[in-house]
Amino acid sequence: MKGFAMLRIGEVGWIEKDKPTAGPYDAICRPLAVAPCTSDVHTVWEGSIGERNNMILGHEAIGEVVEVGSEVKYIKPGDRVVVPAITPDWDTLEIQKGFHQHSGGCLAGWKCSNIKDGVFGEFFHVNHADMNLAVLPNDIPLEVAAMMPDMMTTGFHGAELADIQLGDTVAVLGIGPVGLMSVAGAELRGAGRIIVVGNRPVTIEAAKFYGATDVVDYKDGDIVEQIMELTGNKGVDASIIAGGTPSAVADAVKITVPGGTIGNVNYFGEGDTLPIPRLDWGCGMAHKTIRGGLTPGGRLRMEKMIELVKNNRVDPSKLVTHVFNGLEKSEEALMMMKDKPRDLIKPVVII
Repeated sequence: MKGFAMLRIGEVGWIEKDKPTAGPYDAICRPLAVAPCTSDVHTVWEGSIGERNNMILGHEAIGEVVEVGSEVKYIKPGDRVVVPAITPDWDTLEIQKGFHQHSGGCLAGWKCSNIKDGVFGEFFHVNHADMNLAVLPNDIPLEVAAMMPDMMTTGFHGAELADIQLGDTVAVLGIGPVGLMSVAGAELRGAGRIIVVGNRPVTIEAAKFYGATDVVDYKDGDIVEQIMELTGNKGVDASIIAGGTPSAVADAVKITVPGGTIGNVNYFGEGDTLPIPRLDWGCGMAHKTIRGGLTPGGRLRMEKMIELVKNNRVDPSKLVTHVFNGLEKSEEALMMMKDKPRDLIKPVVII
């Protein structure tokens, strides 16, 4: 089979590989829709997780099951399935600890395009199929469903990590597709005021659709000063870091009130350290909690994403600004994520 791969750090290309095989608990799928991710950009062009050679890229997919292992009971060939970005092995001690994202080691629940070949191929492998795949209802369009495996769940996890309470004032730093879903998640959790930081008109319009009440443009000056002015120098109850450089961590610490929580779902691809400003963290004693986490995955999480869409609680279609057709367009879609034209939020490739 063919697949679009990371050949080495800084280089991508099409390669030929053997079709994957299914173990007793696994499934083989063919992609119906895939979406490139900024994480793929960090992985390839920044070498964020180290060298990967001839690894097929992609971890956001809607697939059709073509083969299942002998012990798979729920999933069957022909099913259209949501394939989460995080597909853990469900038989490790980390599962009992409640951190399935790190089943088998730090970030080890993230398998496709990290530990093994991803979804930008003619076929791809899914471990523990009954636990990781969710059957997609026929009435949800593919391009909408393609936002569930990563963008929706990651953005919502930002709101979960920030522990947003009813009536909270929340800041979302970065309003790409993940940040936009963080805005939607903050609204679902009952935030009273949602301040977003962004500049591109297409994302600002979407942020307002998802519940943003105030917009801070980083080109208008220091965002900390702008947010503090908006809040009467009080700051925000909770912050979500959904994009940006390491300086976003410092900004979040500065704008979050003592006792507040900062949720990070941003993939920092470069540097050895992240900054925490000493005085703004109360010399380490301000009770400002910083929580960073890889998004939840697995079947149950995807079934919850399906329920949110099916019952009109969230409309992720606003994220999809560019639709391509054909597996060969995976390369063009990924390069678009790398270059980030001003009219882009998220591309999807329909296969």
